[in-house]
Amino acid sequence: MIQLKRETCGDLEAALRREWLETNGLGGFASSTIIGLNTRRYHGLLVAATRPPVGRLVLLSKLEEALFIEGTRFDLSANRYPGVVHPEGFRYLKEFRLNPFPVFTYQVGNIKIEKSVFMIHGENSTVVQYELRKNNRLEVPKNLLLEIRPLMAFRDYHDTTQENGALNPAVQERSGLASFSPYRGLPSVHLAHNAIELRKTGVWYHNFEYDADRERGLDFSEDLFNPFLLCFDLRFCRHASVIASTEQRDVADAGEYSRAETTRRRKALVASPIEDSFAQSLTAASDQYFVSRGDEKTVIAGYHWFGDWGRDTMIALPGLTLPTGKYEIARSILCTFAKHVDQGMLPNRFPDQGKAPEYNTVDAALWFFEAARAYLAYTGDLEFVRDELCPIFADIVSWHARGTRYGIKMDESGLLTCGGVGVQLTWMDAKVGDWVVTPRRGKPVEIQALWYNALCIMEDLAGRCGDGAARKRYRHMATLAKWSFNRLFWNEGLGSLYDVVNGGPPDPSIRPNQIFAVSLPHSMLPEDRARKVVEKVEQHLLTPFGLRTLAPSDPRYRGSYTGSPTERDGAYHQGTVWPWLLGPFITAYIKVNGGREEARRQAQAWLSPLESHLTEAGLGHVSEIFEGDAPHRPCGCIARAWSVAEILRVYSEELRGLWPNTQPSGHLAEGKNRSTGPQSFSM
Repeated sequence: MIQLKRETCGDLEAALRREWLETNGLGGFASSTIIGLNTRRYHGLLVAATRPPVGRLVLLSKLEEALFIEGTRFDLSANRYPGVVHPEGFRYLKEFRLNPFPVFTYQVGNIKIEKSVFMIHGENSTVVQYELRKNNRLEVPKNLLLEIRPLMAFRDYHDTTQENGALNPAVQERSGLASFSPYRGLPSVHLAHNAIELRKTGVWYHNFEYDADRERGLDFSEDLFNPFLLCFDLRFCRHASVIASTEQRDVADAGEYSRAETTRRRKALVASPIEDSFAQSLTAASDQYFVSRGDEKTVIAGYHWFGDWGRDTMIALPGLTLPTGKYEIARSILCTFAKHVDQGMLPNRFPDQGKAPEYNTVDAALWFFEAARAYLAYTGDLEFVRDELCPIFADIVSWHARGTRYGIKMDESGLLTCGGVGVQLTWMDAKVGDWVVTPRRGKPVEIQALWYNALCIMEDLAGRCGDGAARKRYRHMATLAKWSFNRLFWNEGLGSLYDVVNGGPPDPSIRPNQIFAVSLPHSMLPEDRARKVVEKVEQHLLTPFGLRTLAPSDPRYRGSYTGSPTERDGAYHQGTVWPWLLGPFITAYIKVNGGREEARRQAQAWLSPLESHLTEAGLGHVSEIFEGDAPHRPCGCIARAWSVAEILRVYSEELRGLWPNTQPSGHLAEGKNRSTGPQSFSM
């Protein structure tokens, strides 16, 4: 449970730095700051996924709440307007907690109101409940009313809306239900309620300002429409409830929805591999990234604005699913992406507009091998990997050997070359117009590490499946790649690996990409070189929240992440800190230190700031990035799947020794098993 007291809730600056997030397993979500003051266009009480997991629309932006005590009005809401915050309902917010979903406790004099917000899993539905908490010492006032005004946006979640004449203000009423359908072609919102009165208003509220969008150089002003208000008499009914949904719901079911969702989350929490608050918080967070794509599962890369991306999904899959025993979800995700392999490539992303998948990544397909290897190590499900994945993996290797899109091809060195003018294929993929910020054309270092790892995985699978010829072929390919890599990539002068080799002078930039040549299960480096790589990365890139993407000594280094989209994209991989990289770094660090307890204690110390971070920014989650310069302000999206996944994986496996059972059983294994730990540096 995360609990924030009045000193935080009543401090406007501190409160606006903390955001809560509710998800529904479809790609939809609800989110705001802890005081309900929306600071982003992405904030809203009902952001519906109309084409799960994408097609997201902000339907209900927020509820304006006011308490009337003996006729005196006390506003509980807060908004940013030009030059002012009004009203200042956060002055009455005594406490905010996540337990298991957002709960707000307001106190006005002797009256205490507790509000909870959650989404119904599998539906575009948000339930908001208010309860007058009992006070045994004082009499409840004779007149105690709660007034709620829904503020509607009805727009794509990347946009903002302004007052317009196209909106239809009509409200359809029946007992306990109000329906609003302002635009043709968009879904209706149905508000089930137990109010004693519904009064039609039909007014626009103007000039809401969103601080985070202003900071990001985006349009930051919006108008919202209020179709009606609801009035609840708390004197005679201590509970007020609203269910905002794209379906018609009965408010009488609100309590049952709450109990069911609490039970579901408790069951999800039982999957925590370790019974401590850090692991349990990460486990609870991990559950919010799983969403449906048709009949299968996929992973939302991050909230608020990401969809499901191939690279992110494959990197996040082991940490999100395997230490927590969610093997069926892992299998479903692997199936989802296996269906979309094309010309040996995994989709980089599925666009929001429902268009064809985009195949513009060189590493997603290679991370696919590693995700499947980890799945097999935990489950022993050789039959599935052999029958469903191995033919696809063999096809991927063949396409890479002979060449596929964007110049991705194995050359005579046995290594992979890739890229062209105007394309960004690695995870360092920032692009502004025609400007590729970190083009990395040629042979990027982590692509070679992933390629070698994939070849070794294929050699192992061929051996398990009794295909001696294939095993020999993959071994030969891996041996050539290993020899070429050590010849071409070792920078003797710096004692590290080049970031890119491209036929001209190799790129000596000190970046974190080289850490994968040590951290992946199959490493091409001898132990002495592996140790030097880890030392170099620690010396230049390690911060309390992850690894920088470029050494501060580099003239291209950008230590802050501010300004326009162009300025921020220019810094995205030029110094910003990425917490997900702590996973491979700690794996590599413990590996080169022989798994000694001293190394694990050091790794635990490195993770400690991220444990504290769970009560900041996106509450219960790990941010996408941090600024490169101290104090390393959290930036980017507030909740990133691979950030949570890699921290949970490395904490479970490397620090707590919960290694999988590496012996195949031919079926899905149950529970969490242990083994001896990380693999060696070479085949």
